[in-house]
Amino acid sequence: MFVGIDVGGTNLKAGLVDETGRILAVKRIPLDFQGADAFAQTLAELSETVIQEGGAKNDEIAYVGMGLPGAVSGGNVLFITNIPMENVPLEALFRRHLDLPLLLGNDADCAAVGEYFCGAGRGTRDFAVVTLGTGIGAGLILDGKLRGGLSSSEAGHLVICHGGEPCNCGRRGCWESYASATALIRLTRSAMAAHPESVLHAVAAASGGVEGRTAFDAAEAGDETALAVCREYVEYLADGAVSLVNILRPEVLAIGGGVAAAPDHLLLTPLRELVGRECYARHGGRFTRILRAERGNDAGLIGAAFLGRAI
Repeated sequence: MFVGIDVGGTNLKAGLVDETGRILAVKRIPLDFQGADAFAQTLAELSETVIQEGGAKNDEIAYVGMGLPGAVSGGNVLFITNIPMENVPLEALFRRHLDLPLLLGNDADCAAVGEYFCGAGRGTRDFAVVTLGTGIGAGLILDGKLRGGLSSSEAGHLVICHGGEPCNCGRRGCWESYASATALIRLTRSAMAAHPESVLHAVAAASGGVEGRTAFDAAEAGDETALAVCREYVEYLADGAVSLVNILRPEVLAIGGGVAAAPDHLLLTPLRELVGRECYARHGGRFTRILRAERGNDAGLIGAAFLGRAI
């Protein structure tokens, strides 16, 4: 058995996972960062909680795996944007409180591992996940092995528009500046400002503000402005997806994150059509299937638990 921990922007989620990917116990707590050692202690205590609640013992656990929204190498955290940790030997700190190996992975890498073993990537050897959230994350499984650690993908920073929108990375025109959920919200707000008659306003008001789903919900109601936003967004998403597919030629590209829940006819169907029309495989060779990620919010936890199988 394994423990998987998914470190989010505001919460920590840990689970006891068996060899089939079944979650036997799960625990969520708010993220309250009070320094690296206190963080390591919290992680150890959270791990012990799910081990006990799952009816297991520490000596039955192979390791603890953890996915973090940042750069990692071995047992070290190199840098995380939303948690003030840089060059922290997290495994060494963790083992002061719980003497189990700690495997670290980028959160998108963990999502890829979870989907590879237990979701949309089952049965493949070359597999990619793109997660659409605040930014764009990408996790890659190549020839059955995770492309992780120092070689983790930063596909969200493919430039698709030279001199375009500024990105948090310091460049302009990055894919995530156009195709993340954040970018979709920006597109939606711009359309609302230009079209006060649009149903987008009522949809946003009903949910308490503009969200990633606002444009899709309004498009489902037949609003032409919202439909135009969805089309533009999918075109941006396809621009980066085509480059990713051309470079990697995976068997499957899975789309995850909150935006991936949009109706097929507004997101995945037009995305498949655009990628199929534009990617190099139209000339022959392996054609990449584009699927919705299957494991939702559990993919990162399961993938963290299965990190030892993929590295």
